[in-house]
Amino acid sequence: MTSLARHKQVFGHGAPLFYDEPIELVGGEGVWLFDSDGRRYLDAYNNVPCVGHANPRVVAAVSAQMATLQVHGRYVHGLVVDYAERLAALHAEPLSALVFACSGTEADEVAMTMARLATGNRGFITSEAAYHGNNTDVGRLNDIGGRVGAGKPVDPEVRGVPLPDGSRRFVDGVADAIRSLDEAGIGVAAVLMCSILANEGLPPLAAGEMAEVVELVHAAGGLMIADEVQAGFARSGCWWGYEYSGFEPDIAVMGKPMGAGIPFSGVVAAAELVERFRSSTRYFNTFAATPVQAAAGMAVIDVIEDEGLLDQIPRVGDHLAASLREMGVTDRLGEVRNVGLFVGADWLDHDGGPDGEGARAIVNAARQAGVLIGLDGPHGHVLKLRPPLVFSMADADHLLDVMSLVLAAAK
Repeated sequence: MTSLARHKQVFGHGAPLFYDEPIELVGGEGVWLFDSDGRRYLDAYNNVPCVGHANPRVVAAVSAQMATLQVHGRYVHGLVVDYAERLAALHAEPLSALVFACSGTEADEVAMTMARLATGNRGFITSEAAYHGNNTDVGRLNDIGGRVGAGKPVDPEVRGVPLPDGSRRFVDGVADAIRSLDEAGIGVAAVLMCSILANEGLPPLAAGEMAEVVELVHAAGGLMIADEVQAGFARSGCWWGYEYSGFEPDIAVMGKPMGAGIPFSGVVAAAELVERFRSSTRYFNTFAATPVQAAAGMAVIDVIEDEGLLDQIPRVGDHLAASLREMGVTDRLGEVRNVGLFVGADWLDHDGGPDGEGARAIVNAARQAGVLIGLDGPHGHVLKLRPPLVFSMADADHLLDVMSLVLAAAK
């Protein structure tokens, strides 16, 4: 029996796997992944190993700490405190206190609870095409537009905001959502959004628009939560996506790249918000705020700072986006957008509409050609390039060579 057949048997046939022909991976190094047949793939998708697969500094830091001490977070440990202080110092004031967790879902749930406690309200606003996590509470905010389109019920405490389409500003949809929650007597606890609208396909917002959203939600008695799970840790060329998008949140949620593969997430907020959360809940996570997490987190920040990635990321990302725009291999490649080293490219049908099925075929063709990319956007038609942060110009050029052939062959 093959590994794939055994996987389906033990995890269930519905367990998610990428690509029509799933890959059995056995190793990784830098921006490369290796399968069980010895083939290598250029990784232009994974942001969990944000400073590269098997980064030697992360490996060494985690190994040394594991060989010394690993324990749950209900003891004082100097490295954990050092890391928390260093991480908080990278954020805008007054974000100075932290709650650690293990996944983005957990961190978003902590942030939502924090907002309810601070405001006394229960309503949440997000974009119609958002994804924030997969438990019951956080999952209520996912893919609201898709549920409406499919005739499925939407949670009465949640409102979705349509993405900008050139005829209406995003912030106007937020204003409508606030009015709707107020009229229902629910009130706004928070607007919770990815700070660069990553899963939405990076739709462009007008300058200052997110700052306007913050003003609106504050006036309504709510808070602004920036989901930095995809946008944070230098992905945009700034430490945080909210810096790139020009606003300051009340709460920021961090995840995936935080531990470079060690499960690690966090919520940072003003001290009074965190203190209210601590005094009102008994939140505890066995595997959060541990020495090994702190060792991994320290190493990630070290690599980003020491290797000059904040300067490299926008250069490589802009080069990728500009080169894709200039390819001219097909009129089906629509708008190409990037936020630092996060690129979204629309794939269109012959009538100029979103083509999710065609985009999926391109992702699979790229996989066959040795490059791993993904999909995003409300229609699944946005080709998603989100490589490890150590992606170089040479890596970008290799990716572009392959994508040129793949796109030219698309029908």
